[in-house]
Amino acid sequence: MDDMIISDDKTKLDIVLIHNFLTTSYWAVGRKIEEVKKSIEHSICFGVYEDGKQIGFARIVTDYTVIAYLMDVFILEEYRGKGFSKLLLKRIFEDERFKRVKKWMLATKDAHSLYAQFGFGGIKNPDRLMEKIVLRK
Repeated sequence: MDDMIISDDKTKLDIVLIHNFLTTSYWAVGRKIEEVKKSIEHSICFGVYEDGKQIGFARIVTDYTVIAYLMDVFILEEYRGKGFSKLLLKRIFEDERFKRVKKWMLATKDAHSLYAQFGFGGIKNPDRLMEKIVLRK
């Protein structure tokens, strides 16, 4: 971890690696590379690098005041269990751009204990939340 860097420089991102990971994840199966590129373009993104190689990623969509949505968070499988995800989340939540955000949201199937360490919990009023999914070819 001595050669680990977390950067928000989008020019460093390995789009192919990000796309390859996301299309095998439970939340982004079938996401096209054009969609990955566009989502990165319109988000604040963080890459995690070890020895110059990208090993992780996260992106945030926000208005910088009312809400921020954390998504597409991952560490490559062979690097898990070494604390990289905690360092990535710590870096994100300490970023000055997000200091005024009142509400953070995310969705996860299997990382509740990780996010709980950063103050996340169940939705207080889930009956108020709605979603609209638009399927496009």
